[in-house]
Amino acid sequence: MRHLFLLVLAVTLLISPLALRAEMALLMAEEDGCMWCARWDSEISGIYPKTQEGVAAPLQRVDIHESLPDGITLERPLYYTPTFVLLDNGHEVGRIEGYPGEDFFWGLLGVMLRDAGVQVETSG
Repeated sequence: MRHLFLLVLAVTLLISPLALRAEMALLMAEEDGCMWCARWDSEISGIYPKTQEGVAAPLQRVDIHESLPDGITLERPLYYTPTFVLLDNGHEVGRIEGYPGEDFFWGLLGVMLRDAGVQVETSG
């Protein structure tokens, strides 16, 4: 019985941090023909899911001309592509409008995550 309790406790401790991180997401609003979206794709998209930032806030892409998925609440409309919106339980907690280049992107994303209470070592 004691071993079963310890096993359940260990599994719970392993899963709990993943469940907490699942609340965060990074919404990327894009559109066909956006050269800055293409530049972000070539410089960042391949490595993003492998970074601490990508694990803490998985990427969710949306077309800026389409309706937002259910459960997402933004502070203001999306006007520019790309726009990156940090979501906590579907609510906007930070935004980067445009793609300022790889170095600035990682720094700005790190500040947004920190301000949202997520501690990561920045990848950039």
